[in-house]
Amino acid sequence: MTTFGKIWFVGAGPGDPELITVKGQKLLSQAGAVLFAGSLVDRAVTLYAPADCAIRDSKDMTLEDMTAWLIDQASRHATVVRLQTGDPALYGALIELARPLSDAGIEWSVVPGVSSAMASMAAAGESMTLPEVTQTVILTRVEGRTPMPDGEDLASLAAHRTTICIFLSITLMHKVETALRAAGWAEDSPMLVVHKASWPGEQKIVRGTLADIKQKCREAGIASQAMIVASPTLGALHWETLARSKLYDPTFTHRFRKATA
Repeated sequence: MTTFGKIWFVGAGPGDPELITVKGQKLLSQAGAVLFAGSLVDRAVTLYAPADCAIRDSKDMTLEDMTAWLIDQASRHATVVRLQTGDPALYGALIELARPLSDAGIEWSVVPGVSSAMASMAAAGESMTLPEVTQTVILTRVEGRTPMPDGEDLASLAAHRTTICIFLSITLMHKVETALRAAGWAEDSPMLVVHKASWPGEQKIVRGTLADIKQKCREAGIASQAMIVASPTLGALHWETLARSKLYDPTFTHRFRKATA
């Protein structure tokens, strides 16, 4: 009877090798085999793996190829890592890959990673939420070859006027603009696009408005791997007035501090 090792789905983060979690880095250092998303994950992350580790780029593989490779490597090694961009649970094939592993009786676990949504806002020095502005963040995409479920079209989501982080849609910017306008967003609504957030030497940050962001992205040569953010919080650093957080307001009492004013 074949004895299998454990397969770990590890979030590599948005691109900077130093943004992988400590646990993720530790697992890579112990791995006998690593399957990484070469089209998205900076190969530098695989430098954490041992010199004799079997390393395979998955960019030319089908789901069936990947599953077969992982199962084969799990029959040879105690620790196998599937290294995915950002967080494995967000726009990854986690469940599609995990189902046949479970069917084969192979143990697997997930190590979360930093999403490009968070990395993009960090790169731009922006906040997703602000008191009395918005307390909600929507992570979504525009319909392309993958259809959107009923009720999840961008125009419907944008009608909430919250922070919207739009993945996998930079080549569909015209659809983004159409949806935001249909939802009533003004032409001067601030927009942010971050290309390869956190990638050393490759990151690009473009700020604009609904009226000009597409042209600015074209001028910057951004046509792939970009996060689009539409949010009423953008640019708040330079606002004349800003509502204070109650947690740090001297007039607010909570269980660690009494009001002083």
